[in-house]
Amino acid sequence: MKTDEELFGALKEATEGLLYMSESDYPVEVVRWDGSEQLSPDYLRKVAGADSSAAVEESTMEELFRVPAGKQEWKGEAQLVEAQRYQRLRKLLEENLTGIKVYRVGEINIGVYVLGKSAEGNWLGVSTRAVET
Repeated sequence: MKTDEELFGALKEATEGLLYMSESDYPVEVVRWDGSEQLSPDYLRKVAGADSSAAVEESTMEELFRVPAGKQEWKGEAQLVEAQRYQRLRKLLEENLTGIKVYRVGEINIGVYVLGKSAEGNWLGVSTRAVET
């Protein structure tokens, strides 16, 4: 496993210019939070900038990456190259974090967080937004 600094740098490199496509495209960004924080619904709402009644749902990396990392027939060459980037990102997360979970915060304009514990005990991962109407 990489140190937090090594992993943070590797994630920055892996996500540079990477967009998560939904009804709008948002950048994929690296997040690092203190490992003593509990990833409670209230904490996730706060970091997502959502109101106190916003829905917080758990999902899986398989579900989140199904389309972006997939090799669907309708994808062109550029989309297949981007799918490979998502596959490498997923592998990087899986090889360096434990207890990975995907959180979706809100409705319509949804904060998405892929987080796990690093070797140093902090929360590391990536975040983006998904627009679903």
